Amino acid sequence: MPEVDIQKEKEFFLDIPQKNETFFLKGSNNHDWGFKNRLARIFNPVSGKTVMLAFDHGYFQGPTTGLERIDVTIEPLVPHADALMLTRGILRSLISPAVKNSVVMRASGGPSILKELSNEQIAVDMEDAVRMNVSAVAVQVFIGGEFESQSVLNMTKLVDAGNRYGIPVLGVTAVGKDLVRDAKYMRLATRICAELGAAFVKTYYVEKEFETVTASCPVPVVIAGGKKLPELDALKMARNAIDQGALGVDMGRNIFQSESPVSMIHAVRKVVHENMSPQHAHEFYLDLMNEEKKRKQR
Repeated sequence: MPEVDIQKEKEFFLDIPQKNETFFLKGSNNHDWGFKNRLARIFNPVSGKTVMLAFDHGYFQGPTTGLERIDVTIEPLVPHADALMLTRGILRSLISPAVKNSVVMRASGGPSILKELSNEQIAVDMEDAVRMNVSAVAVQVFIGGEFESQSVLNMTKLVDAGNRYGIPVLGVTAVGKDLVRDAKYMRLATRICAELGAAFVKTYYVEKEFETVTASCPVPVVIAGGKKLPELDALKMARNAIDQGALGVDMGRNIFQSESPVSMIHAVRKVVHENMSPQHAHEFYLDLMNEEKKRKQR
């Protein structure tokens, strides 16, 4: 035990009121301390945004191009991401426990690309998520899909479990082959996820009226990178999404399938966290890539 305090004079700073700050993240102020602390690991408290690196594709489609050897292709990218979006198998087998990144762990799954994808189940127990010290768990929600209700209930069950342990749930909106990818659908899907307890939502960027998607969703929205685009186009998409209210990106193929993945994730960070224009970020990307090529030639 510490020694008894025998000082007579004490300073209570009576002229300084105690601060009562609100949490920096949209729609998150009423969560518990641990819950908000985990969100603050995913979203940068200074910029209020996040660059998530998604490489969970194998949970339904096996060794995706660029993810054949995660230990080779993803490891160099890890230090530059705010959060890693991955499965528990990859986390345990390939990711060093010494990394500083937050982890958003895929918690739903079941069917492969050979079957009906909306027929997912909860694939991870929340206690296992606690054991791995994740910052959030992610669940796919198939609004309009054949197993819509099942996927929504997967999410609500994880929300209940997450609230018990202080772990946020990311609702990931899935767009099936027969569904129209427009703002009306995205508003519907993101709002349902938020209404039923998702702490933040991942969805696709759409060219028209995306600002209505973020405005009508009461929790943070991050955009999916989607299919591989030319680097400048991917940076433009990130810039447009941020300008229209998204609080980050969860990019995979547009980073790890890039000609220079490390250069690309640096450029994405410039757009998301430093408000750099896509044109300047692309020039930054090209400069880094050329420097990388010169180093390899030495």
